[in-house]
Amino acid sequence: MLNDRSSILSLLETRRSGKPRELLGPGPNAAELQHILTIAARTPDHGGLTPWRFVTVADDQRDAFETLLQSALTAAEPDAPPAKRQKEHDFAHYQGALVVLVSAPVPDHKIPVWEQELSCGAVGMNLLTAAHALGFVVGWVTGWRAYADLVHRAFCTPGERIAGFFFIGHASRPLEDRERPALSAVATPWRPPNT
Repeated sequence: MLNDRSSILSLLETRRSGKPRELLGPGPNAAELQHILTIAARTPDHGGLTPWRFVTVADDQRDAFETLLQSALTAAEPDAPPAKRQKEHDFAHYQGALVVLVSAPVPDHKIPVWEQELSCGAVGMNLLTAAHALGFVVGWVTGWRAYADLVHRAFCTPGERIAGFFFIGHASRPLEDRERPALSAVATPWRPPNT
């Protein structure tokens, strides 16, 4: 059973994201979303810089979000075929809640930007886990939109980047696990260099 919420360890052992295009509403209500984001913000953050932030896109803002995506697509590909235009319409109107996670590192600080970006990634993972713990399914995606200039400017200030679009809803069909790496392929004992 994926996203088994019977215990903390069970959830961590079985956590599985969903594909945003396959999610169903409703997403979390305002109190549930606040709870999810509060938990997400409880993350390792060397220096207490909070080098990330959340931008929520309300249901009644999805048409405006689509307009932004369509404009970005036109800028990138003026002759985009109707299928690509439809894809942007669909993306903007995926069901559930939409949270955009923005990486907002503090420049010229003694805490390296790399560590600040790691904190942002940890926030994303906490967001997934918190939403799954509340019984939702989440899809965390980036794609070309996260790097498109118009989209970037709509969500970010200079020096910031979009870390991902998080769609939070319910699975429309049973989730299927994906292959995970063998621990032996990703965990090795340290071997001190010969000195």
